[in-house]
Amino acid sequence: MAYKYTLSFFLLLFVTLFLTSSYVIQAEARNLLEVTIPELPIPELPHLPEIPTLPKLEFPEIPKPELPTLPKPEFPEIPKPEFPPFPKAELPTLPKLQIPVIPKPELPTLSNLEMPQVPKKP
Repeated sequence: MAYKYTLSFFLLLFVTLFLTSSYVIQAEARNLLEVTIPELPIPELPHLPEIPTLPKLEFPEIPKPELPTLPKPEFPEIPKPEFPPFPKAELPTLPKLQIPVIPKPELPTLSNLEMPQVPKKP
């Protein structure tokens, strides 16, 4: 019998915990805003000894190697091939098409039609 009410009990417990946790978070945030942090004294740094400067290193100059120049290769000339001329193909002439003339239709002339006047409201 008690098993029937355990689900509603857990649901009620969850809702109450959820509502109280949001209230506690707001209260903690308010306390954080009101707390002042004391100022800490700045510690004095001890005097550090000066670091001696190192002498600049000098490297001996290395001569640049010269590349040998290569002679330019000579290629034999390739003769251009000569092709025999192709005969031009003659196309047959097409006869010109004659389009027959269609007479324009005559439109009837309309006389000015009189539009009936709209009666005015009294």
